[in-house]
Amino acid sequence: MGRASGHRKQVRHYNDPGHIHELTFSCYRRLPLLTTDAWRAMLAESIDRATNSHRYRLTAFVFMPEHVHWLVYPLAEADTIDALLKATIDTQVNNVGRSKPKAPVCRPPVSRPPDIPLLYLNKRPFSYRVKQLLLQSQSKLLERLTVQQRPGVKTFRFWQEGPGYDRNVTKPSTVLAAMDYLHHNPVRRQLVTRAVDWQWSSARYYLVDPPRQYPPLPTVHRLPGEWLDSTD
Repeated sequence: MGRASGHRKQVRHYNDPGHIHELTFSCYRRLPLLTTDAWRAMLAESIDRATNSHRYRLTAFVFMPEHVHWLVYPLAEADTIDALLKATIDTQVNNVGRSKPKAPVCRPPVSRPPDIPLLYLNKRPFSYRVKQLLLQSQSKLLERLTVQQRPGVKTFRFWQEGPGYDRNVTKPSTVLAAMDYLHHNPVRRQLVTRAVDWQWSSARYYLVDPPRQYPPLPTVHRLPGEWLDSTD
């Protein structure tokens, strides 16, 4: 069984209006956990719920076997990036062996402060759902993904602890370069020969005009025209 790290890497998120956010988060110990379509579809569903609830739009993404890249931009009155990430990846689930987990407290969106994430939306977060599947199947993977958080508390960890990587992007040329970089991740890894051949990315979304969605992938939105028309 693994042991939680004694300290956590700190990443400060800057919630500047109108900035594109380039986000990256990795699976626990960079294990290749995102290799089944069922789990990737569950992650896509979690991203859709989180972006809709916290007023962000996903403009590009790629699911790699051991990490995820995505680009998002905030709408008016969007919540913080911390809230968006917490609602999406939920890096830890305590009390792994408990058969009846304590019910979370859900606050209606109209009454919650903007800096407190709505953790459970309509369904459990992604990590919790994966943990339940592993419990049901009595998978040995559950033990590999369990750490001793503190005495008496075990934690299931699908994602690497911490807030991941977050870069604010303000120039159209930079965000287009970031989109090209993430779309070509599978090509650089020699998983496919063309970016559009990797099912779990937004590369195909930009292949046709007008663009089309590809369920069960998360919903992708083009950048606002006025943003791309701005000067570098």
